[in-house]
Amino acid sequence: MNPVRIGPYLIERRIGAGGMGNVYLARHEQTGQIVAVKELPASLAREDGFVHRFNREIEAMRKLNCPNIVKLLESGSDDETYYYAMEYVDGETITGQLRRQKKIPWMEAVEYSRQICVGLKHAHDTGVIHRDLKPSNLMVSKEGVVKIADFGVAQVFAADRLTSTGGVIGTAEFMSPEQVTGSRTDKRSDIYSLGAVLYTMLVGHPPFMGTTASDIMQKQRFGRFDPPKSYVPEIPSWLDDLVCQMLEKDPDKRPPDAFVTGRRLQEVVRKIELQDSRFPGSPDDVTRVAGGAEGPLVGATFVRDLLRVEATSQDHPNVLVRTMNNTWVLFGLLLLVILGAVWLSLRSDQRGGATDDNAPAKTEAERIVQRARWRWKGGDPLSALIQLDALEGVIQTDAAQKPLVKRIDRLRKEIRHQINAPDQMGFVENALLRAETLPDDQQDQAKAIYDGIIKLYGSDRRLQAFVEEARQRLQNLEELSEKSE
Repeated sequence: MNPVRIGPYLIERRIGAGGMGNVYLARHEQTGQIVAVKELPASLAREDGFVHRFNREIEAMRKLNCPNIVKLLESGSDDETYYYAMEYVDGETITGQLRRQKKIPWMEAVEYSRQICVGLKHAHDTGVIHRDLKPSNLMVSKEGVVKIADFGVAQVFAADRLTSTGGVIGTAEFMSPEQVTGSRTDKRSDIYSLGAVLYTMLVGHPPFMGTTASDIMQKQRFGRFDPPKSYVPEIPSWLDDLVCQMLEKDPDKRPPDAFVTGRRLQEVVRKIELQDSRFPGSPDDVTRVAGGAEGPLVGATFVRDLLRVEATSQDHPNVLVRTMNNTWVLFGLLLLVILGAVWLSLRSDQRGGATDDNAPAKTEAERIVQRARWRWKGGDPLSALIQLDALEGVIQTDAAQKPLVKRIDRLRKEIRHQINAPDQMGFVENALLRAETLPDDQQDQAKAIYDGIIKLYGSDRRLQAFVEEARQRLQNLEELSEKSE
């Protein structure tokens, strides 16, 4: 039977239950605020040192203030019942979503996991480890925001040992191997649990299952799981590799923290988007000869087609004709023509570039091209493209402006080539990751990385988010250095 009241909260109905007690939807009798109240069993309250550990950890939980963590509002005791009140999330748990859908689409699962990483990073930075991350502790609001619930409960009751009242603290399907053995746990234990949660979202069941908790825990220590891609072939290989790395038995082989894990998850999505943008068609597409809807198919290799033509040729009138009909002679002449065209184009671009950047513009159209080039070089390529597109629309029907239209096309190709460079963002992102994971005795190297990013990309508007992050981290390191001195 549900209680009528717990502390100042009037109970409306039970909304959850677990090994650590029941969760109720409640309303504060004075303010009317709707909250979720978790009641902790009296049997646990009677353990030696419980109240001290409880109060110590509740104070740590009060420091957690993150959009992806269910916020602690109040804690107290009512007779022998210890409780705490937290914000009420109008939504459902990931467990509830899995019951409805069986599996969660991989893009949605990645986004959920990325948000969980944000919450975990905030908690780990505050010194709090969850130790009981599982789908039933992850709330998804109606707006799609993921919030981690029951933060610190496992830490409250397992501060000195793994077991309490004869049971294991945690959930066997999502426990790390070090939790099973009672070894020291850290933030990498939460990474393992998140890997098990992500695996469950993708596949529809945890990586390890069994008839008893001890059977599952034995598999956590020594068992091998089937990679998620063996169940869901459509997921990207990068995601499959990341999940497998998060579920490594050895903590040192897992991603080092939630920040790196979150970045890796973002990289999976970015790589897929880049792949789709670069290869929109089928790799098996066959090019047809221009000018005919049903023209003959062009072979995979130009040289092979020329050889076929030569093999079928039967007329050999004289030496000159035979020479000109030789495939390799024609191929050599074609190569010379191509090289000559490239050389002329480069010479033209070099002369045009010098004129655009240094010489005064002679016409209004040339002035606009010059300004677009300056915008591009100044780190604003999108504005430059907008200007060039608008100018071409104005002058494209003017026969006298044809040379300038060609220059605009060349300049536009250069700008787009730079924008689509696949390694620039990855280069900066990887540098930030390296700096973040450097040990305390190598913080001078981290400072050098942050300072270099600021100097190299400070004027590039496309990378401003990374530059600001580097600037903030550099400031934090400098403040720490000043305090230590």
